[in-house]
Amino acid sequence: MTCLLTSSSKQVSQREEYSDVGMMVYCNLYDYDQVREVISCLEKVPLTIAAIVSFVDPWCALAAQLASERGLSAFSAEAMRLMENKMKTRAVLKNTLHNPRYLALPAYAGGRIHSANKLLPVVVKYIDSNGSRDVFYCPDRSTLFRNFQIIANLYPEGTILIEEYLDGPQYIVEVLAVNGEINIVAVVAQEIQLINGHFIITGYNLLVDPDPDFMGKLMMAVKTILDKFGFKHGPCHLEMRNVKGTWKLIEVNPRISGAGMNDMIEIGLGINLVRETLRLAMGEKVDLEPKHRIPTYAEYLVADTTGILHRITGRREVEKDPNVKRVYIKPRRGKLITPPTSLGDRYAYVIATGETDEAARANARAAAGKIRFIYEPLDPAINNLIHSQT
Repeated sequence: MTCLLTSSSKQVSQREEYSDVGMMVYCNLYDYDQVREVISCLEKVPLTIAAIVSFVDPWCALAAQLASERGLSAFSAEAMRLMENKMKTRAVLKNTLHNPRYLALPAYAGGRIHSANKLLPVVVKYIDSNGSRDVFYCPDRSTLFRNFQIIANLYPEGTILIEEYLDGPQYIVEVLAVNGEINIVAVVAQEIQLINGHFIITGYNLLVDPDPDFMGKLMMAVKTILDKFGFKHGPCHLEMRNVKGTWKLIEVNPRISGAGMNDMIEIGLGINLVRETLRLAMGEKVDLEPKHRIPTYAEYLVADTTGILHRITGRREVEKDPNVKRVYIKPRRGKLITPPTSLGDRYAYVIATGETDEAARANARAAAGKIRFIYEPLDPAINNLIHSQT
């Protein structure tokens, strides 16, 4: 059975929606001693614990540490802990080709921000951000100063990273390390839009038959990076840009990428990466061999205006399309819909296949274009207040 430990009261209130969860326990995941106590109580039920795993930031390293304490097959906890912090990630990769130029400043040190002028254009981010939250593109000094202050106001005791903007195609590299062997399970090209100063990924193209030379150079970079972290066992994904032939790391996270990635890999390659990760956590043999290679593309939908969701149209028509393999719609009626400031503000996606990459992309975009979000307009004063906060 699966026992879910959660700090989300919303998940507890919607317990019936988690049919694959045998037991759900509410606890403070930020309190390490409390989590350990809950696990000890489960063992007294009695339950025999086979694995402790998290697929959510920032609990991946915590789960690996708890597994190690109990003598279970454990992922590389210390490496995961480093990956969860963007400043530590940059420090690990210091003096390598895979780092951008960067500057780290305490939130209270806004007066020293002029030292970042030589890096412009830049990306400014909070060191513990994920899903592109609290990440801003700054083409000039005025936007750099403004966005630095936005993050500083949110995290006055925190540290802010200022990195040179890297220009080039960006990819997600899904990895499962098994006892020191680095396996690239999937490579996914990303299509990125700059929306109100935020990088929002709206398209994912699974590379089902990548060029061997491309993969060879990518593997060398991935192995170099993960060796620096001491990452030997477990899942991670790297977001990387190819800048004039050099692979640069945007960020690395100690888990599979979310938002439909597992479905996409299974549709295109026949590999259920979540299942194989759980097998690894239980000490079982994993199977990462592709069962087929089907061009697959995911198109994501975002809102361009703010309002209260009244209804959604087009889903049934889209689901009848034989090229469409998965449709996911996140918000419910009555939900406040806003333009995106992070990847969490994408409200739906369509995964489609085709005979070629181009056909899969066209099929996904055509299907996504049929889904409509019908809004109820907000009072102008409320709308202005919302946008003033973002």
